[in-house]
Formats: sequence, structure tokens, C-alpha cells
Amino acid sequence: MKLLNFIKTLFVGIIFCSTLLSLSISPAFAESDEHGHEEKQSHDEKEGKAEEHEEGHIELTPEQIKFAGIGLEEAKPGNIREVLPLYGQVVTNEQNVHSVSARFAGVITKVTKQIGDSVSKGEILANVESNDSLKTYSIKSSIAGIVIERHANVGEQTGDKTLFKVADFSTVWVDLSAFPKDMAKVRLGQQTRIMCSAADVTGEGKVIYISPFGNSNQTTKVRVLLENPEHLLVPGHFITAEISLAETAVAVAIHSEAVQIVEEHNVVFVKGGEGFEPREVTLGRTDGELIEVLTGLKVGETYVTKNSFILKSEMGKEDAEHGH
Repeated sequence: MKLLNFIKTLFVGIIFCSTLLSLSISPAFAESDEHGHEEKQSHDEKEGKAEEHEEGHIELTPEQIKFAGIGLEEAKPGNIREVLPLYGQVVTNEQNVHSVSARFAGVITKVTKQIGDSVSKGEILANVESNDSLKTYSIKSSIAGIVIERHANVGEQTGDKTLFKVADFSTVWVDLSAFPKDMAKVRLGQQTRIMCSAADVTGEGKVIYISPFGNSNQTTKVRVLLENPEHLLVPGHFITAEISLAETAVAVAIHSEAVQIVEEHNVVFVKGGEGFEPREVTLGRTDGELIEVLTGLKVGETYVTKNSFILKSEMGKEDAEHGH
């Protein structure tokens, strides 16, 4: 009986000690488990941030860049111009218009060119039979250009009238209208940038003439000579122009079309090893064509100048996918 009581007492003691032991070590295990969970969560967050960083870049192959028409350029110093905006119209350069008449009075026997036809220098415009010699001779163009007037028909007498006018449109005039308050800023020889939305053409020229008289609408004519080798600008086109008044050198200048607005921030897409990175920039002065970059972009970095909106669109698609 004593032995049985001893065994019962020993068994209760073992259970009691085991309970105390479990209570003393449980917090340690809980802490270890919690710490391990925190480490895992921290690791997952870091991993998630790394993935997010990689996803912040937009990767495109050279073929995709070419197909999308994305233009690239290196950031570099530039000059920001102070400009005077004006409006005007393309007109014919009258110094490049030649009037063609008959050398000898006679009857027109043949007409070979019509209004709008292109002619080369020395090309035949018409044939005339002389009244005096009764011999036929040719009337030729003295310049290369386009026939803009024709006053010659078969069977008519030539007389001393102008039979044809031929214009060379390799250069044109742009007549601008300046208001009195702006005339003090305009000078001969000033560099002028023109934009024609109708022909989608831009160009550079110089002020060659300032009228000494005002027009009926209180404006003064300011004329710019413009090269037009492709004949894209034609008389009658309306244009906008910017006369350069002064220039300021800046450390970093980019094309204004490169800037996109993303979540109310000015962003430029910069090309790097991992793809195109949307880079927030602080902007300064601009003349409409170039814009100063104060922070966010360094000289020598390659940025997207043309069709940067395509990358903005791609970035929006990625954000939408992550939202799901």
C-alpha cells in the first residue's frame, strides 16, 4: 500500500514538472516563430520592392522602338530663346518670278505649257511665227520653276504683252503682321522660326524687310526669307512664327515634346540598361521648342524625344495589370 502511494505521488510530480517546463519554454518558441514570420515577411516585402523596381522599367526591343517611331537623343547644353510670336502668310518670292514675252511680234502657232506645269531652264513654252520674217521661233523659259500665269493661245498675236510667268519656289517669302507695341523689338536679320500646320512644316529664316508703312488693320509687314527646297510651302499657307529676340545658355536642354505628365509630375523617359525609366524632372525656361532641365537629367543621358506618349501608355497598362 505504501508502495502504491509512492508511485502515485511520483507520477503527479512528473506531470507537474512537465507542465511547468512547457509554460517556461512556450514564450520562447512563440517569439522565435514570430521573429521568423517577421523575417519572412520582411524578405517578401524586399522581394516585392525589387520586383516593383524592375517593373518600373519598360523594356522594348530595337525592332519595337523602330516600329513605334520612338526618337532618342542625348541630353546636352542648349540655348533657350526669348521669342516674339507673330502670324502671317506664305507669299511668292517676287524676285524669283520671271515674265516671258515674245522677242518679235507674230502669231502663236503652238503652246506647250499650261499653268501649274514644271519647266526647266531653256525649256520651250510656245512657238511663234514672226510677222516680218515669217519664220517660226521658240519662246523659252529663262529659269527653272512652275508656270503661274499663261496669256498665250494658238492663233493670237503676241504683241508686247507678257505671255507666261514662271516662278521658282525653292525660296518663298513669309509676310508677318506686327502690332505697333512689338515693332521696337523687330530688327533686320533676326532669326525666325516658322511653323505651318497645313503642310506640317517647320523652318528657319531671317527678317529681310520691314515695311515703312502700316496696314489698314494697324499692323506692319515684316518679311522673312525662307528656303523651300521641297516646295512644301506654297503661297496662301497661313503660318505662325517666332522671331528670336535673345538667347540664354542653359546646362541641360531637351525637346519640349519629350516631357509627359504622369500623376501631375513632369516625367522624361530615360534609356538605361534595364529599359526605359520614367524619370521625374524639374523644368525651367522654355521657348516652345527646347526646355531647360534643372534636376532629374544629366548631360549625356539618352532620353526619348519623339513619341514618348507611347511609353506613358505602356506604363499605364502595367499599372492596370498590377491593380488586378
